[in-house]
Amino acid sequence: MTSTSQTETIATPAATPNPTVIGITRSGAAATVNAALPDVAVYDTFPKLLALNAAKYPDEVWLREKDLGIWNAYTWKQVSARVQNIALGLQDLGVERGEVIALIGDNRPEWLMGEIAIHAVGGQSLGIYRDALADEVSYLITYAEVRVIFAEDEEQVDKLLQLSELIPTIRHIIYADPRGIRKYDDPRLIALADVEARGAERHRQGPGLYADLVNAGTGTDVAILCTTSGTTSHPKLAMLTSGAMLRHCTAYLAADPRGPQDEYVSVLQMPWIMEQIYAFGQALLSRMKVNFVEEPETSMADMREIGPTFVLFAPRVWEQIAADVRARMMDASVLKRFMFDVGMKLGLKALDAGRRSALADFILFRPLRDRLGFSHLVSAATGGAALGPDTFRFFLALGVPMRQLYGQTELLGAYTLHTGTDVDFDTVGVPFSGVDIRIDDPDANGLGEIVTRHPNHFSGYYKNPEETAKSLEEGGWMRTGDAGFFDPRGHLVVIDRVRDMARTALGDRFSPQYIENKLKFSPYIAEVVVLGDGRESLAAIICIRFPILSKWAEKNRISFTTYTDLSSRPEVTELIRREVEQVNRTLAEKQRISKFLLLYKELDADDGELTRTRKVRRGVINERYGEIIDAMYRGERTIDVDTTIAFQDGTKQRIRTVLNVIALDPAAPPTGESKRRAA
Repeated sequence: MTSTSQTETIATPAATPNPTVIGITRSGAAATVNAALPDVAVYDTFPKLLALNAAKYPDEVWLREKDLGIWNAYTWKQVSARVQNIALGLQDLGVERGEVIALIGDNRPEWLMGEIAIHAVGGQSLGIYRDALADEVSYLITYAEVRVIFAEDEEQVDKLLQLSELIPTIRHIIYADPRGIRKYDDPRLIALADVEARGAERHRQGPGLYADLVNAGTGTDVAILCTTSGTTSHPKLAMLTSGAMLRHCTAYLAADPRGPQDEYVSVLQMPWIMEQIYAFGQALLSRMKVNFVEEPETSMADMREIGPTFVLFAPRVWEQIAADVRARMMDASVLKRFMFDVGMKLGLKALDAGRRSALADFILFRPLRDRLGFSHLVSAATGGAALGPDTFRFFLALGVPMRQLYGQTELLGAYTLHTGTDVDFDTVGVPFSGVDIRIDDPDANGLGEIVTRHPNHFSGYYKNPEETAKSLEEGGWMRTGDAGFFDPRGHLVVIDRVRDMARTALGDRFSPQYIENKLKFSPYIAEVVVLGDGRESLAAIICIRFPILSKWAEKNRISFTTYTDLSSRPEVTELIRREVEQVNRTLAEKQRISKFLLLYKELDADDGELTRTRKVRRGVINERYGEIIDAMYRGERTIDVDTTIAFQDGTKQRIRTVLNVIALDPAAPPTGESKRRAA
């Protein structure tokens, strides 16, 4: 890693309330500060930690947000002042201790401020994914009896107002961005600025009111209702106390330390448990800076400006970054493509030998890390689902300090992690201190269900004691539903969901997820569902990665109009055939794909086919595409499709197409045509 020096100036637009105009000089990689963490037995809530940091480090920057191309910074003192006003404003609106208050929108400083303010008044915060559909939103609001909700902007306000009588418990909708809201005349609407003004007036009349609220909170209070992934049904709401969360964050920081000089970019949706851990718990304890990109589409460009030392991405994001890198090589010169191929071969060879290639770093990896904004990374994590080993190896060779973590919402996110010197892309690392893991009902290879306990687990499911009793066993053990085993070094290896582990009709066991992740390393494949449970052979439904394949098609002068049209082109089918055969070479013969088809649409969370954290809902896939799957296994070479798909805006489109079933010979070596790489 080279040592470069840069100066960052953060300016302030007039429309942004209370940010600080500062200059930051950063030389080389930011150094992690292993400062002593606050005593979470004393500072056992988020508001108490915020008050502590505001008192001890008032002018130190905590949050940054990019708006209209300008980075705006907020100090601990400024954040604390706004949280105080929001909390007192909520109290003025009649919010009482124990009430559930929801938040929906993009990751913004106001989300953090609003959530801490909710905890300050004794409320329970419920984060709702910004792209949740109307029925998902109405279910969560009515189930939790939400009375007040923070909505970021006009888009989210529209969603709430359209629900009307479906959310009768809502009395106030607090919006942060006033643009486009003036056209509405709904008594429930109130601007965040007005809430803060009411809180400021309340503070003026009673200067000790906020301190009394904060002091009344305890670590045993339920602070967060965190939605589970909901792969089979509506998400459950895990009740998390602030004390348990902060204790768990302390254990996490012991395994992966950070400090005030570290930079974190918040891009994963805020309701996800790991973003709550990183952007809230860890940030309040370690005082690392939390940065918010302007838009999801500008994430990579904004990240390069920040130069983060820590990042946390879901596997799908890492897969997309790797795919984008390889896609850009399509447009590169012959010399650059040659350097990329040579650099990757040298890097992967050195990685397998347990070292780094100085030549590969010089000709490829160092400039590529800078291009991606990864030059200052100290630790990069992936979690939420398994990351394919090929993608993991790609980033390790690149010099990205990748670590894989593992956990569940109910157990407050991650509780295993690779250590800095012991990274293995086939495992999820070792447990944190104080975490117990056992393998139940192991087979001859030690593979069984992962069962875990640690002292900081959830308090149960909100209004659902029956499911709580099913999940938590005597002694605090929780059944994860995942299949795994321990390798000889004590690393945990996670294979798949227990219910998703499959057997062919011939009795051969396989993990669909493992094969899917290997296929998704291809830059041309966005999503895969591997089939074969109870069948004589394995098959796959594949969704193309449209942005990259469309560029490939244009370069190769292949005309197309839509996603459906492009996926049906014979040239595209042949390209994907080569990718599948290449993966088949790396698999045991009985785990190879025997046939596949390219689906006419992308799998979509809005259609219930994926969870909001991008996990495949296999039950939905088997039901929705059952006729197509049966036709594949009947041996049909073509399948006629005449269906209608609905978009999020309510519009519908009729799709009439023919799906081609591509048969492969799993026992045969790849043909010469299959060995050729795509142009």
